Amino acid sequence: MVAPTQRVKDVIEPAVTALGLVVEDVHVRRAGGRQVVEVSLGLAEDDERELDLDRVADATSAISDALDASDPVAGEYTLEVGTRGADAPLRERRHYARAVGRSVRVRTGSGTTTGRLQELTDDGIVVVPVTPGVKGRPPKIGAPVTIPFGDVTEARVEVDLTGLGPADDDGADDAGLES
Repeated sequence: MVAPTQRVKDVIEPAVTALGLVVEDVHVRRAGGRQVVEVSLGLAEDDERELDLDRVADATSAISDALDASDPVAGEYTLEVGTRGADAPLRERRHYARAVGRSVRVRTGSGTTTGRLQELTDDGIVVVPVTPGVKGRPPKIGAPVTIPFGDVTEARVEVDLTGLGPADDDGADDAGLES
């Protein structure tokens, strides 16, 4: 029998909170003959640090200890602890707070706005629309748009990987070559 997700969350939440982290999501599912407990972690709105591998490792240890002490999952299980991911939807105020200054795509009932998340207000966000330039032209920057949280149907950070990695001057495909 799969352990109730809420029971697992209730058991691990104090351990995670003690580390200054937030339990974003918990799933308990069957995979083959065993259960898998998946825990997604996030940061509090006022936490200036990153959620790096060391913090995830500390949280994994604390979660494992809490689960062992309370035993909400019958039998053997696999524990998987990670973060929400860069492309996870923005749902909570703390998600938007961490995304200030980044490129976002915000859908509302009246359309989609893509641009830079400029600021957080008491009841919404301010986005500066950016339309990519065509054929080497600079992007068009629009006037800031205030979007109430209640109007947002979906919002995500737009992950921009341009400019990462070394410049490839010769245009050759180096896949599979050792450095």
